[in-house]
Amino acid sequence: MTPEQRLADAFVALAGSTADSSSDVPGPLSVLAQRAPALLGTRAAAVVFTPEGYDAARVVGSNLQVSQLEHEAVGWREGPGYDCHHPDAGPWAQAAFDNSHTRRRWPHYTPQALSLGYSHVVALPLGEYTRTSGASGMSGALILLSCAGRTFSPETLVLGRSLADFTAVILESAREADRSRTLAAQLERALTSRVVIEQAKGVLATRRTVTPDEAFDLLRKYARSRQRPLRDVAREVVEGHADPELTDRES
Repeated sequence: MTPEQRLADAFVALAGSTADSSSDVPGPLSVLAQRAPALLGTRAAAVVFTPEGYDAARVVGSNLQVSQLEHEAVGWREGPGYDCHHPDAGPWAQAAFDNSHTRRRWPHYTPQALSLGYSHVVALPLGEYTRTSGASGMSGALILLSCAGRTFSPETLVLGRSLADFTAVILESAREADRSRTLAAQLERALTSRVVIEQAKGVLATRRTVTPDEAFDLLRKYARSRQRPLRDVAREVVEGHADPELTDRES
């Protein structure tokens, strides 16, 4: 397979990575972390992602050791993934692990990375993308690791950023679809509740010889006094097993 074919295949895999999954995050992250080393010519890769609405960072690595390293880095609050989406950490580009500045900056992360045989690292921001405003803040990073003193070429960084940006679009599209499904389910529940309440109003109006508005007032007062959901009380009225105190006509 040519490099161009591998690249096209990676984009196709990213586009389809959420199709059969109930989660909008792990699929694309796994594809990106696993495909990045071969596509970009790096030793290893990892993705650290902390989008709005999630309590913990999602971490995926191209191998077990890198996954563990980045998981630990989240707890240490250091490393390229942390710096990439925390502006207060200060600007930086790619870094060499045998550099004294890097050792001071990441006192836990650096020796661990060196022990795994890595010499250089770079983190490319994985932005949280919206259709209206584009990238809106850094919610994660694609982390690339090299060995044997190899630095990252400008071409590698450009292609890596394209992969990260495309992954951000895929993630946001999946999250939008999930939000749409949630909203549709909420609207369906609200409509069902409204239908049941209207039916209960009719039953009460007939049984107690009151107007529909008066029947609704009876329903609401009964539910409120007993701290119960209105839809539950209405369903009991419709199904014929409500409290006689509510349904029976006053003598």
